Amino acid sequence: MSKSLRIKLVFIMMLLIVLLMTVVLTFLVRGVQTFFTEEFYTQMEAVFTTQTDLVHQLRNAAGMDDAVEEMRASLSLFSGELGIDRTTRNFFILDRATGAVLIASDPDITRVRITENILMAMQGEYAYRGGSPRADFMDIAVPITIGDDGAGYIVYILDNKQIVQNLNAQIFRLILNAVLIGLVISVAVSLIISKTLLSPIQGMTKAAEAMADGDFSRKINVESEDEIGILSKTFNDMAAQLEAMLEELQKAEHLRREFVANVSHELRTPLTSIRTYAETIFDTEDIPPETQEEFLGVIINESDRMTKIVQDLLDLSRFDSGNRKLANDEFSIERSVRDVYAAIALDAQKRGHVLNLELEWKLPNIKGDRARIEQVLMNIITNALKYTPDGGTIDIYSGSFDGFVWVRIEDTGVGIPEEDLEHVFDRFYRVDKARSRESGGTGLGLSIAQEIVVSHGGDIRIDSEQGVGTSVTVTLPIEGPVERFDE
Repeated sequence: MSKSLRIKLVFIMMLLIVLLMTVVLTFLVRGVQTFFTEEFYTQMEAVFTTQTDLVHQLRNAAGMDDAVEEMRASLSLFSGELGIDRTTRNFFILDRATGAVLIASDPDITRVRITENILMAMQGEYAYRGGSPRADFMDIAVPITIGDDGAGYIVYILDNKQIVQNLNAQIFRLILNAVLIGLVISVAVSLIISKTLLSPIQGMTKAAEAMADGDFSRKINVESEDEIGILSKTFNDMAAQLEAMLEELQKAEHLRREFVANVSHELRTPLTSIRTYAETIFDTEDIPPETQEEFLGVIINESDRMTKIVQDLLDLSRFDSGNRKLANDEFSIERSVRDVYAAIALDAQKRGHVLNLELEWKLPNIKGDRARIEQVLMNIITNALKYTPDGGTIDIYSGSFDGFVWVRIEDTGVGIPEEDLEHVFDRFYRVDKARSRESGGTGLGLSIAQEIVVSHGGDIRIDSEQGVGTSVTVTLPIEGPVERFDE
């Protein structure tokens, strides 16, 4: 392991040095090329546009009998300003019509290739167009016209970039030497770093192997405050979190088994009742009609109870799987609250309850799934009716604040013991199990309500005091949840 890490560190350091020097070399070469190219065209344009004596002399010389020699003499006077050295930079006098070389600063050069700048000068345009910095030459072409028929000459300056190439070669040699020195240094530094880092890393490896065997008690003792020390502390924290996560998984497995047992129990109870009453009807002759009707009513009620349990379980399964088919429509929360109030009013009246409704003036419309929100409100108010003794009071309030609407249902029912409050949203959890089954409850209603409200980006809160009553507050965002609903 240690050799592998050392080799990797050495390789990485060497690769970094090579990459860094490559980048430096690239930028330096491009910078030199760009500088010399821009400097050349700036210098040439300045000479031919500001040195009016040169242009004047060239035009006068072009009209003489020995025009070419006279123009050569004029250009020779300005060789310093033009940078003419006959090795890397030369001037030429070309025939404007054909581009042929008439005379050159270097007599050994008798022809030049027709460049874009020469073509422009043949058309009578001053050609100071710079080519690519990567081109192997730089040139300008200045037309010298005689008369009105377009005849004349072209003064052509050509630089072969030999200076740039020599300078780039020197830069390359310097960079190569720097790379070699850097590689030697990188090997030495990487070996020192690897030796410093290996000890705690090897400790982490042993701790990780122990964790793989299920032992999360192994800790790494590193006293430093640097990144290695922070990594060691983080590793220890991770081990503690993994140990806690394992405990949570074991707890979750226990809850899963308990959930399956609860489902089995909830379904077995109505199935047993259905079978018992059905067998009684089947086996008993001359059963009185009223008794038969009563038994069939029990069978139907128990079937409805099973259907309700299965439907609730399907709803929870959809939420758990993320398959939330919720609408995202704008609707009146005030209308929904009033509809739920009207639907429950008759049942409340039968029980002798006082049902009050108090709404804030002009509640805003909200976005969401109206049917699901009304399902939540109906579930909460139905619970209030079930667990409030006859003759009690149930108050429904609603209002808005800071982009949210809220609905609160308060009752004067039996209340919820403090130790049960934290479990009221657990599936199949019932405070009074006997009474819940007696009233048809499955212990899933509040779980479903919480899933719906949370899916809308809202919150549901329960406050209760045993023997005094319960208050349930549902808060929903007016604009709906941040994430989009599933279509």
